[in-house]
Order: sequence, then structure tokens, then C-alpha cells
Amino acid sequence: MEKSENQNPQPKKEQIHFEDVFKQLRKSKDFSTFLIGLENENLSISHFKTLIDTEILHRDILPFISNSFTTVEQFVHQLPVENIIISTESNELQTALLTGYISITFSSLDNIAVLVKAGVERTRQVSLPEVEFSVVGPKESLVESLDTNLNLIRKRLPIPELVISEVIVGKLSKTRVAVIHIEGIANPENVNTIIQRLSDIEIDQINDSSYITQLIQDNNNSPFPQLIDTERPDRLTAVLGEGKVVMLVEGAPHGLIGPTTLLEFFSAFEDYFLNWLLASFFRLIRFFAVLFSILVTPLYVAVLTYHYELIPKDLVSTLVTSRSAIPLPPILEALILELAIELLREAGARLPTKVGQTIGIVGGIVIGTASVEAGLTSNVLLIIVALAALASFTTPVYQMGNTIRLIRFPFLLFAHYIGLLGVAICFCFLLVHLLKLTSLGRPFLEPLYPPRFYDLRDTIVRLPFSRQPKRPIDLQTENTMRLPKESKE
Repeated sequence: MEKSENQNPQPKKEQIHFEDVFKQLRKSKDFSTFLIGLENENLSISHFKTLIDTEILHRDILPFISNSFTTVEQFVHQLPVENIIISTESNELQTALLTGYISITFSSLDNIAVLVKAGVERTRQVSLPEVEFSVVGPKESLVESLDTNLNLIRKRLPIPELVISEVIVGKLSKTRVAVIHIEGIANPENVNTIIQRLSDIEIDQINDSSYITQLIQDNNNSPFPQLIDTERPDRLTAVLGEGKVVMLVEGAPHGLIGPTTLLEFFSAFEDYFLNWLLASFFRLIRFFAVLFSILVTPLYVAVLTYHYELIPKDLVSTLVTSRSAIPLPPILEALILELAIELLREAGARLPTKVGQTIGIVGGIVIGTASVEAGLTSNVLLIIVALAALASFTTPVYQMGNTIRLIRFPFLLFAHYIGLLGVAICFCFLLVHLLKLTSLGRPFLEPLYPPRFYDLRDTIVRLPFSRQPKRPIDLQTENTMRLPKESKE
């Protein structure tokens, strides 16, 4: 076989590096190497049996290997495979073998490897959303394959302006993270901020998109999520059209959206499939439910501990009868029931689905009834705590639901020590924290603060699409218009 000028052997050092790569990989049982002897050349074919599709090897590679080539380029042209790399770098060779490539090396050329893509991808099929299920609308959810998820995005946005950048994160896992935006709409500052933060991550491995959230969010000491986590590809494409940036992580069935605001966590994507009057009504119910879930138990404790005069006369006898045999103060009574609810939630979440549902329903009935009959809690507080727990389930985004579960306890403690003044003080602390919080440098309380009255059209309520001709002001998009003009209703 003749050698072309650009195929002269590299110094001996590079040859040793190639051999070191194969020596290290041969320690693994699933690494395979075999030789093919030709008339004027010997080929060495190496691969990981657990990473490649053997059908590609036996169908598209081995039958087409022959003596009718004099250069590496001619050898490559014999193979009916699209993804082929001619490599002279040992690091590239090692990375390719570990990601599903087949390596073909030549006995007469110590510094050249032909790398053929033959990886097999084992992942589950696209299925129904489990966390963000909706009665109406698309029924597809993301899966653990990054390429499949990108396909779901691409088929909904078949435009050349959809730009996908990729960052490798994790010294051990080498996890692919795709950063997606629409060029000409998204603010380049947001895109650059995300790419820079991803590039600055130094960690061994990334197992899920939640790792990325914790590593790039503005404030790690806040219980509030600063990026929206969603499993719906239709929601991802919708926010891309608004000018937001999306991140998809290899191995994670959820995408990340940023920048975001507090009010967006209470907007279900199903709202956009309903009439605007219904959608606005359901959003108002969610906001009321969240405030009810946070404040109702602390208000009960504060009023019974310090502010008896606030109890209506018609309700006094009911409360006296309910608490007449209770030996515990209101704070202990409330904490017992709140902790019981949290235990039931955790037990139901960790057990298998059918068992978890049984534990949640039966456990709640048995514990609630037993605690009232035993005289440890009042039936009035049992009803209040149950309604508060039910109200917390109305939050569309799971992470925000967990936050609401947590912040109820500081309100309870403040209510016990200072009464209604304590509830007001705790609310002030919470408000100050939210005012200082940002998402990728953008105000977290927008459009409430700083006030953006135009953005209120799709926050607390949702006005018709014809009344929202512009994209959200806080995103500072390059193209602010999404409708030609505001239609008259």
C-alpha cells in the first residue's frame, strides 16, 4: 500500500500514545480487537461490544473491506457509512471508542485511525407526560436521549434560526448539554450567560438536569427554583418563541428554561389550550390556593394563641368544643398534623405506585381519625391542614410545590412566638428575599417588580392571544413583535 505525503508516520511519541490508549481499554472485558489480514496490509478493528451495533459492523463495514485501496481516503470511500472520521489524535481516538465508534488502524501507518460511527442507543420510547399531564394538548414527553429530545424540538420548529450549541460537562461523565435558542429573537446576553456558566462547571459527573440547575442558578441558598424544569417539548418550543433559552441534558427526561419569573411557576401550559376566561379563572384559583396553603395554618395558630377577639362569635363555640379535650398548645397540634402529612407524602413518593396510593389514602384517613379520637388534635385543625395540603398540590411545577411545603414551617414558628405580627414579619422577610432574587441576572418578581404592566397580560391572568402582540418586556428580545398588530376585541 502506498503512503500519501500527508500520511507520513508521526514521531514515535504519538505511536506510543495510540498503543497506550488500546492498552488501557483492553483492561475492560467488553473491549474487543481482532485482525484482518489483506494481501498488502493488516487491519486492526477495535470497539466496545456494549456500545456498538454489531449489525453495522457485519453489514456495512466488514463486507466492503478489500485490497482495492492505496490511500486511507480510498479505504474510507469503500465504506457505505456516513459518519467516518480520520484521526491522528490519541485523545480523539479514545473519546470516539468510548462513545460508540469502531476504530480501524493499519499495520503500516502508526498514527492514523479510521473511526466509524456505529453506536447503539438504548432508550425508552416517547411516552405520555407523567408530571405535567394535561387533558387537552399534545401527549409527548421528553426522554433520556438527547438526540431524541432535539428531534422533538426540531420537528416543532423547522426553522434555520433555531440554533443548538453543545457544551460537555463533567470530568468523568462527559455529559452533553444542549443550549437552544432562536437567533434573532433571544437576547444574546442570556445565551452567553448560560454557555459561560456551563463552561465554568468543574464537577466529576452530571446525572440529571437538576445538577445543572443547582450549579448555574444565581442563588443556591434560596429554596425557590430559579429555572423552570419541564418534561413537555411543546412548552419548550413555546418559550423559545418568547425569547427564552432552553437547556437539554443527555440522560435527563426534563428540559430547563431560563430566565424565568416567580409567577410563571403557577402557569400550567394547559392554560394556553383553553379559552382565556377559563385559563384566567384557573390561574387565580392557583394563586389563591398557594396563599391559602402557606397562611391558613399559621393564622390558626396565631389567632388561637394571641388573638381570641378576632374569632367570630358564631365560631367560638365550635372551636371551644373542638379543643376542650386537647392537652397540647396549638403550635404542637399543628406541627403534629403537618409532619404527619409530610411523612405520608414522602412514603407515597418513595413506594411503588400502587402501594404509595394506598398508603396516602388509607394512612391519611387512619391517622387523622385516630389523632382526633385520641384527643391529640382538633377536628377543625385536621380539616384546615388537609385543605392546605390539597391546595399545595395545585402548583403546576413540582419544584415550586416543594418550596411551598418548606416555607409553611417558618410562618408557623413566627405565628407561635409573635402572633399575627410574626406572620407579617415572616412575610416581609420572604418579600425581601424575592426582591433580591434573580434568574440569570433578571428580576425574579417581574412583572410585579420592577413593574411591567404589559407583561401582566400573561401572568396573573391570561388575556387572548390577540391582546399579546409583543413578547415579554423583561426578556429584552431582539424581535419584540410576535403579531403584526394588536387586534381589536
